[in-house]
Amino acid sequence: MRFRVLGKTGLRVSVVGIGTWQFGGEWGKDFSQAEVDAILDAGSECGINLIDTAECYGPDHLSERLIGDYLSRRDRSKWIVATKFGHHFKSFMNRDDNFSAAGVQQQLEASLKALRVEAIDVYQFHSGSDAAFQSEKLWRFLAEQKKTGKIRHLGISIMQKGSEFQGKEAATVGAEVLQVVYNRLDQRPEKMYFPHARENKLGVLVRVPLASGLLSGKYKPGTTFASNDVRSKMDSEKLKRDLEEVDRLRRYEVPSGVSMAKWATAWCLKNRAVTALIPGCKSAEQVKANAKAAYFID
Repeated sequence: MRFRVLGKTGLRVSVVGIGTWQFGGEWGKDFSQAEVDAILDAGSECGINLIDTAECYGPDHLSERLIGDYLSRRDRSKWIVATKFGHHFKSFMNRDDNFSAAGVQQQLEASLKALRVEAIDVYQFHSGSDAAFQSEKLWRFLAEQKKTGKIRHLGISIMQKGSEFQGKEAATVGAEVLQVVYNRLDQRPEKMYFPHARENKLGVLVRVPLASGLLSGKYKPGTTFASNDVRSKMDSEKLKRDLEEVDRLRRYEVPSGVSMAKWATAWCLKNRAVTALIPGCKSAEQVKANAKAAYFID
C-alpha cells in the first residue's frame, strides 16, 4: 500500500480507502455483520486505513452501525474514520435534508454512538446546497465541536453535479478536505476543484473512481440494473453513452493484460492533487482488487 498526507490534516492515509454506501443496502444487496467484518479485515490486511461512510447510508445510521460494531472488536487506532452530515434516510434513494446547527448536533451524537468512537476523524458537509453551506451558525457550531474533541477535522463532500463555490470557499469555513466525484468519465474536478485544493493545501478524497462500477469492465452497452440498485436511477441516455465510452476505453486505452478496474483506479491516483480514493465494494475480493491499484502509481 502507498500513503499520502491528507492536506493540512496531517493524517497519513492509504491511497485506496473503503467507501461504504453499499452497507446501507442501496447497491442491490443487504450486508450481514460477518460480511462487513470480512471486507474491512481484508482492507486492513492490504494496508488500507481509511473508511468513508455517512449518516444516511441506510436506515438508522445502518452503515455507521455496522462499521461501529466492527471497530468495537478491533484496534480503533489503526483506522481513520470519515463520515458526513446533513441528511436523514427516509427510504431507498429518498432523504430529508437538515443542515441546521441543531439538526447537525443530533446527527453528530448519533454518528458517534453508531460508530462507537469518541471522535470522528473527518466530518464532512454532505452534498448540500450553496445556501446551506453559507450558514455561519453551522460552521461556528462545528468549530466548537472540534474544540471539544468530538471532531478532529472538517471536510466538504460536494454533490455530484458540483459546486465550484464550495471548493473555492472551503478553507474559509475551516474545512481541510474536499471529497469529489472524479474518474475517467468525469474529469471536471481538474478545473473546478483541484486548483483550489492545491492553493489551500486541502486533502482530496475521490469517490466513484470506477464511475459506479461502469469502469470495472464488467458491463457492456445495453446493461440494465435491478430496481433496488442505485444505478437503476441513472439517466438511461447518459448510461448508454457512458457504457459506449467504456467500451472504447477498453479497446484503445487500457493496456493489454491489465484489468480495466485497476487501470481506472490508478488513472485517478496519477493526479497528485488526489490524496486517496474511496471506492465501494461488495466483497473482500473486491477490496483486495481495489488495493492493488496502489502498485500502478509512481
